[in-house]
Amino acid sequence: MPGAGRRNPDWEWDEIVLACDLVAQNGWRALPAENAQVIELSELLQRMTVHPLEARRPDFRNPNGVGRKTADIATHHPQYSGRPTHGNVLDEQVMGRFLTEPDMMHAMAASIRASVADGEPHDFPRGAGYDGESEIEGRYMLRWHAYRERNPTLRRRKINSVLSGGGSLSCEVCSFDFAQAYGERGRGYIECHHVEPLHLGGEGPRTIRDLALLCSNCHRMIHTRPPWPTPAELREIIRRQAEGQAN
Repeated sequence: MPGAGRRNPDWEWDEIVLACDLVAQNGWRALPAENAQVIELSELLQRMTVHPLEARRPDFRNPNGVGRKTADIATHHPQYSGRPTHGNVLDEQVMGRFLTEPDMMHAMAASIRASVADGEPHDFPRGAGYDGESEIEGRYMLRWHAYRERNPTLRRRKINSVLSGGGSLSCEVCSFDFAQAYGERGRGYIECHHVEPLHLGGEGPRTIRDLALLCSNCHRMIHTRPPWPTPAELREIIRRQAEGQAN
């Protein structure tokens, strides 16, 4: 049986964001295992691919465990007067973000839930971050970057601007066209990427000029590890690689 005889893996950043979002919406109070929202979150966490199946015990992220995690978070709130449960440092770091940037973090939690529902990869490399920043900061920026890239209004405007100008929805790095490769199934599909990382340009408004259209492979290669190359820099990497193989 997967994970039998071992403890469940520690909670990852994205998982804690979802639990913290639930506690925040409950007035920073813990929720019991039988609560419908706890049961729903338990099912969502079990669908996430952060932890491989072989690392999970049969009780992985069950309602009891999720309920305990909400207590860990709630009892570490600055205004909690009782004795806190164990929890961990990551719980407090994520909660700190919720306390200082509640709207942004609630939006980020919604982004994670949408990723799971759509079957998109929601997790990032564990070591992702930026020079001089902690893992929590790096993962926070990557997640917020991904949320902004999924902004449906901005994405639609970018795509419409390309099509109205007579262009095609092909990757700006490698020229891959989903419609050419997959026919009707791929028609209209492309991914959008914010060219300037948010840790450099800040978290202010973006326009379609800030977006690049990328295929899934090139998009993932940009996000593999920092420093993130621009689409032009990734295109140069591909060119040099091709020349090297030709020689």
